Amino acid sequence: METQVEVKVCFPQFNTSCKKQTRTHFEAMIIYVLMSSISLLTAFLNLLVIISISHFRQLHTPTNLLLLSLAVSDFLVGLIVMPFQILFTEPCWFLGDLMCVLCYIIPFITVCASAVNMVLISVDRYVAVCDPLRYSAKVTPKRVQISVLLCWIYSVFYSCLILFDNLKQPGRYNFCYGQCVINIMGAVDIVLSFIIPMSSIIILYMRVFVVAVSQARSMRSHIAAVKLQRSVTVTVKKSELKAARTLGVVVAVFLMCYCPYYCVSLSGYDLLIGSSSEVFMVFLVYLNSCLNPVIYAFFYSWFRKSVKLIVTLEILWPYSCADIVL
Repeated sequence: METQVEVKVCFPQFNTSCKKQTRTHFEAMIIYVLMSSISLLTAFLNLLVIISISHFRQLHTPTNLLLLSLAVSDFLVGLIVMPFQILFTEPCWFLGDLMCVLCYIIPFITVCASAVNMVLISVDRYVAVCDPLRYSAKVTPKRVQISVLLCWIYSVFYSCLILFDNLKQPGRYNFCYGQCVINIMGAVDIVLSFIIPMSSIIILYMRVFVVAVSQARSMRSHIAAVKLQRSVTVTVKKSELKAARTLGVVVAVFLMCYCPYYCVSLSGYDLLIGSSSEVFMVFLVYLNSCLNPVIYAFFYSWFRKSVKLIVTLEILWPYSCADIVL
């Protein structure tokens, strides 16, 4: 005697409804708990970075302005992108076709902005280490502010352009009712969002590394000559090299988090949307937003000091913005 297996669909009232791709209860709970925890932690940690750099005048440097822009994109990932990513893991999409496209725009903007910010940080460290005498003349706060503004304008424009067909006719690429599928120019996205930014970052940091090693050898070879002028010069060089090393760790973690997803795309292997492997790859990209402030906590004493002042609410005191945190 044959038994009929009941097929669950997203919208039983529609003949074109999608079938539900069921998950085990344990797998679903792991995804929800893990992503919710990481989302809250990401938003909280990056909010601390934003408050720290914005509040304390001592931290209003060109490099920190770039870190502030990166923290804003990471904060948006924790506050908006990750919660919507939890919805994308659901077997059915109930928010409509237009909301489906809109929910993809913000991730595209933040990912693009993060990549461009990393390029700007690499350029900043390149100039600081390779041309330190003209760094203050070349990298001014005003130029950095303009660069950050152009970074976000480009990210918004690029994201809207690459999703233009989906915005023009939402749901045109759905195979059934209750699905959230978008189509992008994969080759263009990989080149502009991954290959060009990553190549620029790697080339710049390779140059920074070579110059940093040569400067370290030069300082060791002249260690016997202890004069005031040289002492100040060495201090400046050491601070720049330390910043380059710290931001190098940030860039390395960025590459490790982003490379798996884009390398799979470059290999031509198609990831099934909503599958466990696709969820893991996307989660790894978003995890980078949580790791950046953790790196700052390990390497930057100013971040630890400013967090202490924020948590103890000392920033509410009059003239707290002038506190010394460096």
